Formats: sequence, C-alpha cells, structure tokens
Amino acid sequence: MTDTRLPTRRFAAFLFDMDGTLISSIASAERVWSRWALAHSLDVARFLPTIHGVRSVETIRRLGLPGVDPEAEAAAIARAEMDDVGDVTEIPGARALVAALPQSRWAIVTSAPRALAERRLAAAGLPVPALMVAAEDVTRGKPAPDCFRQAAERLGVAAADSLIFEDAPAGIEAAEAAGAAVVVVTATHPAPLRTRHAAIRDYTRLRIDAATDGVRLIDAAASA
Repeated sequence: MTDTRLPTRRFAAFLFDMDGTLISSIASAERVWSRWALAHSLDVARFLPTIHGVRSVETIRRLGLPGVDPEAEAAAIARAEMDDVGDVTEIPGARALVAALPQSRWAIVTSAPRALAERRLAAAGLPVPALMVAAEDVTRGKPAPDCFRQAAERLGVAAADSLIFEDAPAGIEAAEAAGAAVVVVTATHPAPLRTRHAAIRDYTRLRIDAATDGVRLIDAAASA
C-alpha cells in the first residue's frame, strides 16, 4: 500500500486536494486541454503533463503566448470542463472516508474554480464540504502554500497540525511549504512517483478514528 508508513498521530484537520486525490477527472481535463493546445499550435504530448495540480490561469500565463488573455482563456477552459464530466469518478473509498470525518475537521483545497469543483464533485457523487478553498480564493496558487494555510486558518487550526492528501508535484510542494504532513495518492499516476511521503493507491483500506483531540488514519489491513 505504501513504501513509507502512514502517520499514526492525530491531526487537527485533514486537507484534500480534489482532482487526482478525491476524484479522477484526468480524462476530462486532458480532452479539453488537448483541444486548447492544438488550437494554439502547442505540442500536446509535451504540454499535457504541465496542466495538473496548478490553476489554469497560471498554466496559460507561464506560456507567454502573444495576444492571449490568460484570465479569459482560463474561464473558457473551465466552462468546457464543466460540460465534460461524464466520466468523472471518485477515487475508490474517498466517499466513505470523508463521510466518516467530522465536518469541522476537513476541507478541500483545489486549483479548480469553485463552480467546476462543485460540478465535478457532484458528478463523482462526493459531497461539497463545509469549507472549500478554490482557485479564486487565493492570489498565488500551488506550489505556493497560501491555499493550505488559508484552509487551516479557516478551520481554526495550524497548517503544521494538518494532514494533507495530494497527488501532484505542485500540490506536494505547497503542502511541504505549509509545514504539513503529506500523504500522496497515486490512483491516477501512470508511473510510480518518487516521494519521501507515505503513498496510497486509494482509500479502500483506510478508516477514520475521530476523537476530541484530533483525527487519525487507520490502515485496516495492517491492523487486522
């Protein structure tokens, strides 16, 4: 399940990235972005790996394409992605895991715009949490730690006392910069990701132990 042991201590909160971490939307995203890349004469195979885990506006901005308005293009891409959610699914076990968490103890921290995040969660059958930090809630997106720090602050906890679930290098870097413990979710990875953090394929073997002094993960298979 993991090459590094899952953290066993209790945490004040669990913070989840969304795409690739709670849900699988990679096919939808890559269809939309492939069409966009072709329209702008980009090498699709080289470009697609750069889109994951970061805000769309920053993906477009760093290309420096002449005559392209990153804000307008990002908004158009979000609309296209909202129309393409037919094969968006949960990462196995994600729904049950978050259902076991107290509402005040978890949040989603995503690089997607809020409207797109809500649409994808609904398509995958996952709830919208009481707290979600989305693309428009921060000035600097991942790999900056701002989004995770904001989520922790709004939950009334320290980022360093949070456990963050991520799948993409930019998000992992953001979590590390926030000073949090990290679990890497590999369900959508085509190849193993080199990481010093605990890594899980999905949530099917995980259970939640929630108490007044915090929440901890239990690997049900390991404790059987």
